[in-house]
Amino acid sequence: QVQLVESGGGLVQTGGSLRLSCAASGLTFRRYAMGWYRQAPGKERELVAEISSRGSTYYADSVKGRFTISRDNAKNMVYLQMNGLKPEDTAVYYCAARLGAQPDNWGQGTQVTVSS
Repeated sequence: QVQLVESGGGLVQTGGSLRLSCAASGLTFRRYAMGWYRQAPGKERELVAEISSRGSTYYADSVKGRFTISRDNAKNMVYLQMNGLKPEDTAVYYCAARLGAQPDNWGQGTQVTVSS
């Protein structure tokens, strides 16, 4: 079965950096668009960044210039480098795999907390 396992979350001060990783298994990874979503308490889950099967990227306006998404098809991995973190980036971050219009598979999430 498909598994997406996130890692790399934690507690960081404002302005700090974190790198999230997502290990994928059970799917033909190179065919999928891979995304990072986040959900803060009391808010809806939102798309943060996505990388297509061909390497094209999308970023939410709130993270442009601070976050970078990348993938390694040889290792079935997707990454989110987060720099210049702000308290409003605090959320649970989820990895998602998408073939169609909506994500097909989700990871369990990793907590990112940015202290002010």
